[in-house]
Amino acid sequence: MIPQPPALTPGQKLARGTCRHLQSRGFACIEELVPAPGLRVDVMALGPKGEIWVIECKSSRTDYLTDQKWHNYLQWCDRFFWAVHTDFPTELLPDGTGLLFADGYDAEIIRMPPEAKLAGGRRKSVTQIFARTAAQRLQAVRNPRPNQTLRIQPQ
Repeated sequence: MIPQPPALTPGQKLARGTCRHLQSRGFACIEELVPAPGLRVDVMALGPKGEIWVIECKSSRTDYLTDQKWHNYLQWCDRFFWAVHTDFPTELLPDGTGLLFADGYDAEIIRMPPEAKLAGGRRKSVTQIFARTAAQRLQAVRNPRPNQTLRIQPQ
C-alpha cells in the first residue's frame, strides 16, 4: 500500500490554491518562508519582474484575530495580500491590503493593494533569502538525510 500524505489544514489549502494561481501569473512561490527570526509568512511570491508579494492565509475569523504579526511583514514585500475563503468576513481586513479569494485548487485576486517598493538593499536581502530557502528545500527532497554519508563500495 502506498502511504498517503497527511491531509492539508484549511490554511495549507488556501496557500496551495494561492500558489497555483500565482504560478499561472509567472510567480515562483514558497510557503512558510522565514524572512527574519520570529517571522513566518504563509506565502512569499517572486514575480517575473522581481516583484515580491507576501500573502497571509486566514481560514477563519478566529485565525485572523489571533494573529497580529502581519504588520511586521510589510517591510519584506512590495505588496501584501490576504488569502481567504469566499465566506470569510472581509470587513475585518484592513484597508490598503490586497485580497484573494482562494480554495485548495485556485485563487482569484479581488483587490490589488498599492505598491510599496522595497529599497534596493532590502530587495537583495529578501531575494537571497527566497533563493536560499528554495535551494535548501530542493536539496532536502534530493537528500532527505543530509547527515548520513554515502559509502561507495570499491569494485
